[in-house]
Amino acid sequence: MYHFFVEKEQIDEVNKQLFIDGDNYNHMINVLRMVKGEEFSVSVKDGDGKEYRYAVEEIKDKMVIGTLLFIKEPDVELPSKIYLFQGLPKADKMELIIQKAVELGAYEIIPVATKRAVVKLDEKKAKNKISRWQSISEAAAKQSKRAIIPKVSMPMTFGEAIKRASEMDVRLIPYELAEGMDKTRQLISEVKAGESIAIFIGPEGGFDDREIEKAIENGVIPITMGRRILRTETAGFTILSWLMYHLEGQKS
Repeated sequence: MYHFFVEKEQIDEVNKQLFIDGDNYNHMINVLRMVKGEEFSVSVKDGDGKEYRYAVEEIKDKMVIGTLLFIKEPDVELPSKIYLFQGLPKADKMELIIQKAVELGAYEIIPVATKRAVVKLDEKKAKNKISRWQSISEAAAKQSKRAIIPKVSMPMTFGEAIKRASEMDVRLIPYELAEGMDKTRQLISEVKAGESIAIFIGPEGGFDDREIEKAIENGVIPITMGRRILRTETAGFTILSWLMYHLEGQKS
């Protein structure tokens, strides 16, 4: 079943109808070839995370009119909010990272300008990138039937990222000199439902030693990803997968 995100104003609660136009209309009719009677689900952007199940009632004037079948309480989101602080990588790697992070349950992706990051974004470039990255997040949220569209924030410095993460309950940073896997396993197993989690992932060249020191000084705990050195995109997927496996099914 196909899933879409809509604005609250598109829902007529009194008459139990939904009105879809624009890009979603084009996707439904010209790409997916949906027809009258076909069921689909929607979530409201920045809404309560509920899933609204509709059936196509009518297609006219570049508008799909849906009839409400039922409302389902959300059960697809992880019981903890995971914030991925991602060191800016080269080329199109960020697009892949955002797509997979959304699929794996990340709540927000925060690009971070680190010392060894090759990519440098000025304000204009950053705004253009964020617009593109946010659309990728929305597409991934649709595909994986998320109840929310994870936000992709404006890039920030490493210092700003550390300050932002100070608000969170659990703060982890993969580091090749961290203690063995037993310690990492213990830290992951101690994460509780309802806790906010900050994950720091370095760019291709990894974090600078001073950045690691600054992170540790501010309560970010180093963890190991195993005996092999992982690429920046693989490291993020790995720890998100560990957390998803641990948290899935827990209740806050």
